[in-house]
Amino acid sequence: MIHKFLIIASICIAQHIYADQTFINLNDTLRNQDYDYLFDRIESSNGNRVKRRIYLDAFLKKAKTENNWEEMVNGYKNYLYYSPVDLKLIYADSMVHTAKLSKDNALIGSSYLSKGIVYYGQKMHTEALDDYLKANEYIVKTNNNYLKNKVKYNIAHIKYYLGFFDEALDLFQECLAYFKNDAYSKRAYLNTLHSIALCYNKIGDYGLCSDINTLGLHEGKRLSNQEMDSYFIHLEGINQYGKSNYAEAIGKITYAIPFIKKNHDFANEAVGYFYIGKSYWKLKRPEKAMAFFRMVDKTFTEKNYIRPDLRENFELMIEYYKSKENPKSQLHYIEKLLKADSILRTNFRYLSGKIHKEYDTKELLEQKNAIEQLLQKRKQGDILGVSAIVVLFFMVLLLAHRYFKNKKLYKQKFEELMRKNDTDQVKSSSNKTVLDINPDAVAVVLKQLEKFERDKKFLEKDWTLGKLAVSFNSNNTYLSKIIFHYRGKKFVDYLNDLKVDYVIELLKEDKRMRNYTNKALAEEVGFSSTQRFTNAFVSRTGISPTYFIEELRNH
Repeated sequence: MIHKFLIIASICIAQHIYADQTFINLNDTLRNQDYDYLFDRIESSNGNRVKRRIYLDAFLKKAKTENNWEEMVNGYKNYLYYSPVDLKLIYADSMVHTAKLSKDNALIGSSYLSKGIVYYGQKMHTEALDDYLKANEYIVKTNNNYLKNKVKYNIAHIKYYLGFFDEALDLFQECLAYFKNDAYSKRAYLNTLHSIALCYNKIGDYGLCSDINTLGLHEGKRLSNQEMDSYFIHLEGINQYGKSNYAEAIGKITYAIPFIKKNHDFANEAVGYFYIGKSYWKLKRPEKAMAFFRMVDKTFTEKNYIRPDLRENFELMIEYYKSKENPKSQLHYIEKLLKADSILRTNFRYLSGKIHKEYDTKELLEQKNAIEQLLQKRKQGDILGVSAIVVLFFMVLLLAHRYFKNKKLYKQKFEELMRKNDTDQVKSSSNKTVLDINPDAVAVVLKQLEKFERDKKFLEKDWTLGKLAVSFNSNNTYLSKIIFHYRGKKFVDYLNDLKVDYVIELLKEDKRMRNYTNKALAEEVGFSSTQRFTNAFVSRTGISPTYFIEELRNH
């Protein structure tokens, strides 16, 4: 073994010496060559790393010698493109640093954009978005329309990834108009067509998605650039799944996957496997489906890659092993699903209320603990294990009964909220008791309360009974009694209900508000914490804000 290691080491050293000696011999020859010549030699190295390294070094060294900032940036970009994954960000940092020294807005913006694309390729979407936004800060100061549309295109992809499909579609369509008329943007034009088709698929407009896929294949042929063909076919397979044409979906995706694998595109490969698996599942062939679901799981294990629609992969695997009465495998995939949820919560913090979950985290943890206990009991004896299964079965039945009962109740409460008018928000109490307060003073306070409600002053933070009494030139006791008598509730409940009623109307009227997190909604209406907002919403409506938003989207 040692002997073998020494031989390998000797070969590596010899290659290094050869490369260095060759560079020294070529240095004088390359020094006077132009950048186009050196770049052509880099591209035509045909996998010869030693040869390519010579030209990469020569390109960057020439740029540094001439103090040419633009070509120095291009030199680092060349290294970035041809480097292994673990070195790409190092060269990207050098590229950004050099661009900043140039003080050229276009150069700096382009460098941040390239770095963001590296992050996106590694599925580090938060970091990618940060760099896209930095790129935009510099590029908007230039007249470079190509860069402006390129950064817009990449930001649109982040929006698509986060689930803002309508917003992404608008941006992609703006980019399409530019790239279609730019002779140097053939691939960008085809990429944008594919992205538009992706958005239509996610929106559920399968007809338009098919039209764009057909157009993409036609345009690729017209432009003599068919590198995107496999992606259009792959997407059309997913689209056929949406149309319930499961056999056609399997055929198209199966055809496209070898080409996608050749591009080392593990994300689209996993998505393809998932929709093939779902198609077999719909065709009542669960064993065949499981083979593809396991491939998705393998990508998740090796690459830590997950997105909202792939979450269902683990739900179906849990369902499969549950039907097979295999609690050990069921537990394994519950743990995988919990891990997937953890990643999604981190990456999709702005969409935590948007992702529909068949298994909420609490219920998953309960199932996980129950099955772990079951497996532990099995070690102590089969009889105890069987008993535990029976108990667990009835517990699941009880949970299911409670779930469907609550679901029906929640649906009723939601429909009541949808029927409720804005004018129903504040009603006078039917309390017939007589107040021991001067009627004139009561009338003044009631007018002030009406103005307080009409002007939405309740949205301000940190209102207390004392502060409101001072603003009304009243006192705590009088104000508290008047609110309770004419509004039928204590001060805190009165204030909270006003805020909740207001946010309900906002969510009904403004679809954008439905993308807000509970924290953002709480701040919007002046709650001091997310928990207080959630508690107040549940107290007022009987349902959670997350459930209300999900029902609004499906309404």
